[in-house]
Amino acid sequence: MWKKTMMITLMIIVLIIIALFTGKIIQSMQHNKDVDELFSLSGDFSDRTFSYQQLADLPEPVQRYFKYSLQENQPYVSYVRLRHGGDFRLKPDQKWMSIKGEEYFTIQKFGFLWFGKLPLSSATDLYIDGRGKLKAKLLSLFTVVNAQGKNLDQSELLRWLGESPWYPTALLPSKNVKWEAINHDSAKAILSDNNLSVECIFHFNKQGQITHFTTKRYMDDSLENWTGYYRNYQMVNGMQIPYEVEAVYNLKSGDYSYAKFNLIEIEYDKPNKFK
Repeated sequence: MWKKTMMITLMIIVLIIIALFTGKIIQSMQHNKDVDELFSLSGDFSDRTFSYQQLADLPEPVQRYFKYSLQENQPYVSYVRLRHGGDFRLKPDQKWMSIKGEEYFTIQKFGFLWFGKLPLSSATDLYIDGRGKLKAKLLSLFTVVNAQGKNLDQSELLRWLGESPWYPTALLPSKNVKWEAINHDSAKAILSDNNLSVECIFHFNKQGQITHFTTKRYMDDSLENWTGYYRNYQMVNGMQIPYEVEAVYNLKSGDYSYAKFNLIEIEYDKPNKFK
């Protein structure tokens, strides 16, 4: 009897291993497809270059930021890919978990894809062709979150804007990016994508670094105060960018910091997935 029980147990274990392996293969194939779609929808304008003359009509702290983050004749960024580590938690009272992620951005047509891996789960966050989507899976097999809709469209475009200090030329004024003056240390950025518009207030220090932003972003169906912090600026490809970011919801019950990411590597204008 015990031999039969042992055989059944081994078969179950083998089936679970096969299912997990198959799930990871399917997920990897979907990631490749999503990255290809993201990059195919956007163009390359790296032949354009930045000039300090573009700053003349911008609010003073915004001018200060671009003089700090960009150099004369800096090429515009068209595509970005990065890897990060860090910590993440799903609830305010939950312990922090280590996280590893990959993220891909397009600039000419606003878009991004983020793949995050936690100890027992994975997530995909995206904004492609004007639509946002958030998926989470347990053990790469079981879908536990599959969210989309107008609220998520707004949230994901706002994430793109909040992460734009990783690709500073995207914040230069254009038909889709406007700046409004507030005071010596802050200014409002307004980003438009077709019929969708988002905005946030960026805060600057004397050096010209963006220290943080403040805005309102959906948390489930509730519009909450949302803050992002930038730290540890370093020079990459002639641009000063933050290597550490933190995302915080400022709830009535208190601040809920849920993501602390640190860059491992970042590359520009390589429109393909990491191998």
